[in-house]
Amino acid sequence: MPTSLLFLLFLLLQAASAAAATFPLSISPSALDKWESINLAALSSLSRARHLKRPPTLTGKVTLPAYPRSYGGYSVIFSLGTPPQKVSLVLDTGSSLVWTPCTIPTATYTCQNCTFSGVDPTKIPIYARNKSSTVQSLPCRSPKCNWVFGSDLNCSTTKRCPYYGLEYGLGSTTGQLVSDVLGLSKLNRIPDFLFGCSLVSNRQPEGIAGFGRGLASIPAQLGLTKFSYCLVSHRFDDTPQSGDLVLHRGRRHADAAANGVAYAPFTKSPALSPYSEYYYISLSKILVGGKDVPIPPRYLVPSKEGDGGMIVDSGSTFTFMERIIFDPVARELEKHMTKYKRAKEIEDSSGLGPCYNITGQSEVDVPKLTFSFKGGANMDLPLTDYFSLVTDGVVCMTVLTDPDEPGSTTGPAIILGNYQQQNFYIEYDLKKQRFGFKPQQCDRSKN
Repeated sequence: MPTSLLFLLFLLLQAASAAAATFPLSISPSALDKWESINLAALSSLSRARHLKRPPTLTGKVTLPAYPRSYGGYSVIFSLGTPPQKVSLVLDTGSSLVWTPCTIPTATYTCQNCTFSGVDPTKIPIYARNKSSTVQSLPCRSPKCNWVFGSDLNCSTTKRCPYYGLEYGLGSTTGQLVSDVLGLSKLNRIPDFLFGCSLVSNRQPEGIAGFGRGLASIPAQLGLTKFSYCLVSHRFDDTPQSGDLVLHRGRRHADAAANGVAYAPFTKSPALSPYSEYYYISLSKILVGGKDVPIPPRYLVPSKEGDGGMIVDSGSTFTFMERIIFDPVARELEKHMTKYKRAKEIEDSSGLGPCYNITGQSEVDVPKLTFSFKGGANMDLPLTDYFSLVTDGVVCMTVLTDPDEPGSTTGPAIILGNYQQQNFYIEYDLKKQRFGFKPQQCDRSKN
């Protein structure tokens, strides 16, 4: 997954709005003829019956390994279909739709510009739709089609759910919506799971496991009450080391606060899509070296349209800050780094900054970077989570801003990327609507 801003922007190929209830009782529009109305009622009844007869079988919790990838994301292995076909999907809390590279009888999967370091496009796991005996196409008036395209989707000219199109920063994908069995383990197979069967992608070497707040996400479809992950430290290579992704379903699970987990409340999500799918958290202030950084409060709290505020996004690599936040943070940092020479040439070539030449230094003094949340929880980042040795003798801050939009107030003002979440236990408590975190060694082989 690209390392730039990776928050999901739907490019709807048909006019659409956001939100539909799960498995609603259908009321056919008067414009439909009798047989189409009856067929639609039958379809809705059958979908409802399948759901009631075979509800998701996930109980308790399921633990899956999450692997760091060379392009900056973390992937999780799932299976789709009958018999099961393994697919590798990028863990993404900034989007909701699950999609995978796919082939159909009339088309094979094409990925353009998908040659990344450590990624062989010819070895990307691909779901073969025609090899599954349980796959189902989605009619345009299917409730699940509405999860993605909205309840006012115009179905007058088509009977099939239209093709979807998604953009992820520099990448994109398009394909068909289908439903099939999702496999989490041999004992946990979820029937009638909605996902995207992508036929064409650009700069997207793997599919996406959407863990956002939308109806099509994994948490929504599985009815999760909580999920958590622990991301191992990545060095932009593919490694067999992995951390844990844990899915919880059910009313009872231990309160992690007893184990030293700190919590910050989620902020109510904006109604406007796609911002409604993001996990906004209540940031109070940012500290550098223990000192409050002066930031206008309106940038720390999201508006009802979704502008401003902070979101958590496992699909972004480096944390992003709007220029009006980044600049004072960087200035405060520089006050503590005056004995090190700026490496401007590395800043220009890497896109990171500020960078410092530390050649010959036996140790480097760097001020602590802290996110302070509503309720008093403080997230003190380890040095390795916000500074990286990018070349011999040069370290750079791994927090980004957009130099081309110095005064932008559109969308989240801060996006907490996965690089800043390394070696933290990270929890999304969906029942209590809160974000939890705790420093923790995440490599499973060392636990």
